[in-house]
Amino acid sequence: MTTTLTDRYLAATLRSVPTARRDEIATELRALIADMVEGRASTGQDAETAEREVLTELGDPAQLAARYADRRLQLIGPAYYLAWQRLLILLLSFVPALVGLVVGVVQATISDNPAGAIGAGVSAAFNVAVQIAFWVTAVFAVLERLGTPLNMPKWTVDQLPAEPVQRGTTLVDVCASLVFLCLFIAFLPWQHFQTVIGAGERLPILDPALWSSWLPVFILVLVANIGLELAKYRAGRWTWPLVVVNAVLNLAFAVPAIWLLLTDRLLNPEFVDRFAWLRDGGIDTVARISVVVIVAITLWDVVDSAVKAQRSAR
Repeated sequence: MTTTLTDRYLAATLRSVPTARRDEIATELRALIADMVEGRASTGQDAETAEREVLTELGDPAQLAARYADRRLQLIGPAYYLAWQRLLILLLSFVPALVGLVVGVVQATISDNPAGAIGAGVSAAFNVAVQIAFWVTAVFAVLERLGTPLNMPKWTVDQLPAEPVQRGTTLVDVCASLVFLCLFIAFLPWQHFQTVIGAGERLPILDPALWSSWLPVFILVLVANIGLELAKYRAGRWTWPLVVVNAVLNLAFAVPAIWLLLTDRLLNPEFVDRFAWLRDGGIDTVARISVVVIVAITLWDVVDSAVKAQRSAR
């Protein structure tokens, strides 16, 4: 028995459809092909050529089978795409960087290889980003194929912004701030374990007793500042609520830092004793200069944010 192109096309199509519907689909599809070939042949076209053109017009058997089986041929369809995209962007915006920072700081405190610590942090951040992208995509792909509703609120015109937002904060500015904050956070544990004094001896710059009191507070304030930078970039400009948060965070850092400087509680006493110029009154000079710098930076940052918020509100 000679196998025709139609037979081969039907076999290729039916292997990908549910077994219970194969006879029904085969009968329907064979009749459709025969009608289309007959229609072309009635115009004088050769039957073999007509059959080839009809099957070409019907397209890839796998795509035709997917239509019969109501099977999606995309990983994430339009009904789930926006939710997938927003969740993926949200997680990738801070989770890999946070994990990379933690891994880098831990490596810096237990090894003598700063470059290795940076490499470990970057590698950890990259691996976490890949894992997030894979698992979020896999979960949404499964949800779509199971037909699980997301129960997301429907979009309404009330969600439209009042007016187009003129972005007053650039990605470059935000990235520079994030890098500075991350380096500052990393410096606090680094100075405790890696500051070298004399012939390879390590001696913390800041008073180790502060680890049970103020240093964790400083780290929390710096982490909160990272969140503020991300919120500022998301808003596209300084807003008055962000100005208030910025002022609170500045004061939360500046006030205890100034108090510790003025009461000689910030620097490690053993570190100060190692340098004659610090023992002989230099520590007071350092404290006064540091206080002036902290006050100036704090005032400038708060005033600058308020001015930019005022300009954006016009």
